Amino acid sequence: MAGQAQYEELARQLSAVGAVKRDLGRILPADCPAGSAAVLTTLGRHGDMRMSKLAELLAVDMSVTSRHVAHAAERGWIDRLPDPADKRSRILHLTPAGLDRLGDLSRRTTRLLAERLSDWSDDEVGQLIHLMTRLRDSFGDCRSQTARAYATTAAAETGTARAAAPVAEETTRTPADIRK
Repeated sequence: MAGQAQYEELARQLSAVGAVKRDLGRILPADCPAGSAAVLTTLGRHGDMRMSKLAELLAVDMSVTSRHVAHAAERGWIDRLPDPADKRSRILHLTPAGLDRLGDLSRRTTRLLAERLSDWSDDEVGQLIHLMTRLRDSFGDCRSQTARAYATTAAAETGTARAAAPVAEETTRTPADIRK
């Protein structure tokens, strides 16, 4: 197991990743802020879904997701279609214009990464992908773990005799998710 000094250095390095994210943000088209790009990327990767599922995947509040979705919809990049399972809900769907914008975003990102990592070997890039994937997997769904930790801490602080009830896993699967 790594020592405290290694974890402290890891924390510093992760904090510095913000500079990489800012650089990636600078290549976005003026009409496509990072939130809209995240919406398009998530829909491109996971397919059609309800807004609640999108908020869950983006790990942001529903109000934030709603603003990003409205921005993308105003530009014709996504449609909000009626959900056949629940007429009160909408299914978010990439339009052909959204697919074009997503392709443009992918090309821009790939070009920048290729430029910045041009002195890295294919093996080093592969190792980075592997380790970043593993790091993300180690954190899992940060929101549900945080809620569980908070509930457990609150129970301990209040002296509750029984353990805190586990946080129910919230699912927002829709008919559009069935193809997985």
